[in-house]
Amino acid sequence: MSHAHLVIRSLILWVVSAIHFFTVCSLLVLVGAFVDPRRNDRPQRWFFRNILRLAGVGFEVHYAPGFDRERTSFFVCNHVNIFDAFVIYSAIPQFVRGLELESHFKVPAYGWMMKRFGNIPVSTGGSPADYKKMIRRVKAALDSGISLIVFAEGTRTRDGRVGPFKPGVFRMAQQFGYPIVPMSIVGSYEFNRKGSWLLRPSTITVHIHDTIETAGIGKGEVDALQGRVHDIVSRPVERHGHLYQAAGSMSSAGYQ
Repeated sequence: MSHAHLVIRSLILWVVSAIHFFTVCSLLVLVGAFVDPRRNDRPQRWFFRNILRLAGVGFEVHYAPGFDRERTSFFVCNHVNIFDAFVIYSAIPQFVRGLELESHFKVPAYGWMMKRFGNIPVSTGGSPADYKKMIRRVKAALDSGISLIVFAEGTRTRDGRVGPFKPGVFRMAQQFGYPIVPMSIVGSYEFNRKGSWLLRPSTITVHIHDTIETAGIGKGEVDALQGRVHDIVSRPVERHGHLYQAAGSMSSAGYQ
């Protein structure tokens, strides 16, 4: 595909996706003002999945045999681009919400929507009081049956690889005894990447791995748990990256 073709294609897809997003999102916000979002989960999932369709991306999910669909869990996932939320909500077969910067909740309309829909505000202050407040919010959400999405890298990838994980979610899982579900988003970096608005033809594959129990894990085992989850999340991403590079090399060789 030529660069000019890719630019035109991306422009069209962004316009179509934006119209759909603001139209349907406004309707969902209106409904959410009167109906508990937990009773209105199916339309939200249709909306998230449809965004991916309109953006021109293929989508598939692979569930590991040891994934427990019924357990309230921390879903620990790699962070690729701004479409991750649509990918995740389309893939996880249970009610799930995420952690979001507290400053976002001050944005008119959007902040109300995030609070109403159950996302958890996270302060960037870093004080002990802020951390304790977040801990209470996380525990309350889990205890009410809401699974939580955590991007343990803390930022989007710049090279397609899974970056180092921050320890917060693993400490909370150990403290609260809730399980962790590692989750890998593969192929999304080829679709769209940080710093670019181009939308390339791609298929995004989500791997939801076996549920990992944390009950009974001691504080001294948190580092090992963090490393284990990072390895699990990284494996399909690294494998895809090697195959993608090999295919690109073969394609380039064909034109020499």
